[in-house]
Amino acid sequence: MTNLLTPEPETRCEKDLLGELAVPAQAYYGIQTQRAVNNFALTGVPLSHFPKFIVGLAMVKQAAAQANADLGLLEAKRNEAIQYACEQIIEGRFHDQFVVDMIQGGAGTSTNMNANEVIANIGLEYLGHAKGAYQYLHPNNDVNCSQSTNDAYPTAIRVGLQLSHAELVDSLAALQASFAAKRDEFSDVIKMGRTQLQDAVPMTLGQEFGAYATTLGEDIDRIAAQIDLLREVNLGGTAIGTGLNAPVGYADLAVRRLSEICGHPMRLAGDLIEATSDMGAFVLFSGMTKRLAVKLSKICNDLRLLSSGPRAGLNEINLPPQQPGSSIMPGKVNPVIPEAVNQTAYQVIGNDLAITMAAENGQLELNVMEPLIAYKIFESMRLLRRSMDMLRLRCIDGITANREQCRAWVDQSIGLITALNPYIGYDNSTRIARKALETGASVLNLVQEEGLLDADQLADILRPERMVGPTR
Repeated sequence: MTNLLTPEPETRCEKDLLGELAVPAQAYYGIQTQRAVNNFALTGVPLSHFPKFIVGLAMVKQAAAQANADLGLLEAKRNEAIQYACEQIIEGRFHDQFVVDMIQGGAGTSTNMNANEVIANIGLEYLGHAKGAYQYLHPNNDVNCSQSTNDAYPTAIRVGLQLSHAELVDSLAALQASFAAKRDEFSDVIKMGRTQLQDAVPMTLGQEFGAYATTLGEDIDRIAAQIDLLREVNLGGTAIGTGLNAPVGYADLAVRRLSEICGHPMRLAGDLIEATSDMGAFVLFSGMTKRLAVKLSKICNDLRLLSSGPRAGLNEINLPPQQPGSSIMPGKVNPVIPEAVNQTAYQVIGNDLAITMAAENGQLELNVMEPLIAYKIFESMRLLRRSMDMLRLRCIDGITANREQCRAWVDQSIGLITALNPYIGYDNSTRIARKALETGASVLNLVQEEGLLDADQLADILRPERMVGPTR
């Protein structure tokens, strides 16, 4: 007689406040996560889309478990299982089990329970038990011990941002260095500077790119200053900041353990009730991401203008071609990389508005809009990092200068007349400029014809190389 293997069940049944519900048998999440998946089919962006956030959740749970074990609230074997599960998640495993949508009701409870259930079930297998055998390791009683969503969740967001910060700054610093390299490469390329899209006075292309390097470099330090604000956490405040159900000494110990685990100097807020409801640090940090997005978009607008043409535009620089630009116009190549950065910048700006509104709309002792804040702030950092890497690798590094075209615009411009103001006066300069516009004659020829200055002196004054810095 042939023995037939009994097929594995496709689901397991779990129970909560609202009753029973089937959960996929192989899932490491549980019933509360499954309810959230059923309820919040919104963005299609699950928690796992932001790995550093998942790692932040695991680090908070690991720190809490250590503190609870140190204080005698969690037996050694259960703490060992939680530590193992958290380490697995921190190392990048089981992230696919974080399935709840980033936007959710409940002020992040679904995210917190997703973490609690996954950690519990990984720990249960470590202890030799089946998934769902919560009598041996419980998502709430053990993994969530001395915690509430209202302190664990915002702390995890802050840890995730600390972990993401380095990547953002690295991308920004690399882009800034790329612009600085172009500053040096183009230091001898004379061109016209422009204000209000009109000719102004000469400068070098290197000075123009140097200004881009400088403005991006400023934000490296400013982002670091803003990220420091996000090191203040309310872990240990539990539900509303009063610390209900957490033992004396737990908050300080948990935050100290968290700092050791994540490698950043997290600190306990002085007023846990205020820290539980206030989203001001997120607003400030989001404003910093908006500032960077605005700068990037402005630079990309300039790049598109400077490369416009090639025959009927400024054509002062060449952007590296990335793809054919038209399905109907042969030979057309568009500035697709700066265009894409413009669009990501607009998304970051929109995210900042959403974060601002969410922060304002928290009532009394809790802000229930934190899931939107978390989603948008992580998305902004991801977009900025990816767009800066794309801009550097696919555009800035490959830019070349059209030196002859740059010099031709200078030679044709009446902007040279500005240098004559100290020598022939504003009225004479204005008259010469108007005549140059009307006749098409060069400024140099008109001044020579009128004998306003000695020829050698005139030639020296009007050398563009002398006009790119102080001369008096």
